[in-house]
Amino acid sequence: MAPQEISTEFPSTKQRVSVLDSSMAYIDTGAPTLTSPTVVFVHGNPTSSYIWRNIIPHLSPIARCIAPDLVGFGDSGKMPSNTYRVRDHIRYFDAFMETVIGGSRDQNIFLVVQDWGSALGLNWASHNEERVAGLTFMEFLLAGRKLEDLRGAATIFRDFRTGDVGRRLIIDENVFVETILAKVGVARGLTEAEMSHYRAPFLDPADREPIYRFPNEIPFDGHPADVAELVEAYFVWLKTTSVPKLMFWGDPGAIVSVEMAEELAGQMKNVKSVGISPGRHYLQEDDPHLIGRVTKEFVEQVWTAKKK
Repeated sequence: MAPQEISTEFPSTKQRVSVLDSSMAYIDTGAPTLTSPTVVFVHGNPTSSYIWRNIIPHLSPIARCIAPDLVGFGDSGKMPSNTYRVRDHIRYFDAFMETVIGGSRDQNIFLVVQDWGSALGLNWASHNEERVAGLTFMEFLLAGRKLEDLRGAATIFRDFRTGDVGRRLIIDENVFVETILAKVGVARGLTEAEMSHYRAPFLDPADREPIYRFPNEIPFDGHPADVAELVEAYFVWLKTTSVPKLMFWGDPGAIVSVEMAEELAGQMKNVKSVGISPGRHYLQEDDPHLIGRVTKEFVEQVWTAKKK
C-alpha cells in the first residue's frame, strides 16, 4: 500500500475570538453535540494549527475538532506585555478553553498535544480531569530534565539560553524556524510550500519574541523554578491518573527517545504506545496519517466505552 500523501494545503477556515487583552485564531470544524466528543489540538514552538492539517480530517467525521494558534503564533494576536512566559500562555489558553468550549457542560474533551502544547494542555487537563475523556501526546515536556538530555541538540539550546547569543540566533537569524524546524525537527524534511506557512508569522524579527521565550522556559535542572513546578505537577498527575492515554514517540525522537518512551509507558496507567520511524520532534509532519488514523481509533474506542 502506497503511503498517503502529506498535503501542503490548509483546507480549514480560521475563526477568531477575543481572549483577555488579545485575540486567538482557531480552527473549529463544528458545533458541540451531546453525542460526539470534542478534540482539542495544541501545537508548540514555532508552529501553529497548520501542523494539524493532515490529522484533523481523520477526526472531523466523528468529532468536533478545535485547533488554536497560541498567542503570538500563527494568525493569533500578540501579547501586549510581550513577555510570552509559559504562565502567560496558560492564562490565555485557559481563557480560550472557557470561551470557545465553555464551562462544565462539555465533559467529552480529548486533548492532542505536542511540544509546548503539552505543557498547556496537560496542565489544563490536570485541573479539569472530570471533563477529560482522553489524552494523546507526543514529544511532550517532561519533568526532571537536564540540558545534556537533549543529546546532540544540547549545545544549540545552551546558546539559545545565553543572553545576547540566544537573541541573535532566534530573533535576528531566525534559527529556530530555519534550522530547528526546517532542517532538524522533521525526518522527511519540509517543502518550501510548507515552510512558507511556518515562516509567515515571523517574517519580521520583531514578531519572534514568542519563539525566543519558549526555549528559555524549558525547566532544565529545575530552572525556571515556576515552570519546573508546573511540569512536575502535571507529570505526576499524568503517571497516576486513569484517564485513557495514547502516546506517540519517534525513532530517534528528540525530547522522548525510544528508550525513554518504553520507560514512560511503564510508568503510566491505561496507556497505548505507538512508534513512528523515522520520526524526530515534529511527528505531526513525519507521519500525520498514522497519527490521525490511530487517534481516531483511540477516540472511537474510548468514546464507545464511555457511553456504555
